[in-house]
Amino acid sequence: MSLEQQLIDQLQQLTPIHLEVINESSGHAGYYPGKESHFKVVIVSEQFNNLRLVQRHQQVYAAVHSLLAAGGGAVHALAIHAYAPNEWQGDTPTSPECAHAPKVG
Repeated sequence: MSLEQQLIDQLQQLTPIHLEVINESSGHAGYYPGKESHFKVVIVSEQFNNLRLVQRHQQVYAAVHSLLAAGGGAVHALAIHAYAPNEWQGDTPTSPECAHAPKVG
């Protein structure tokens, strides 16, 4: 099972009403086809109501800890955009370009 699918599966414990897991590995140094190392998560959940941003991130990290490099997994970087339902505007934030991204052309 791909890391992307594992992230999706493990984040289900937060009962998201909206979830996007985007593999951004191709925009980073050392990328090769099929590599999975950098992801962006956009998650909207009732569980985030009345929580500060850091508390939301802690919940996401706890849900996927085994997949993160610090937990022995292969995910090197995880950008988290966590919203309560009343905050969600339907837009996926863009990610900055990696300074060490492969150069095209």
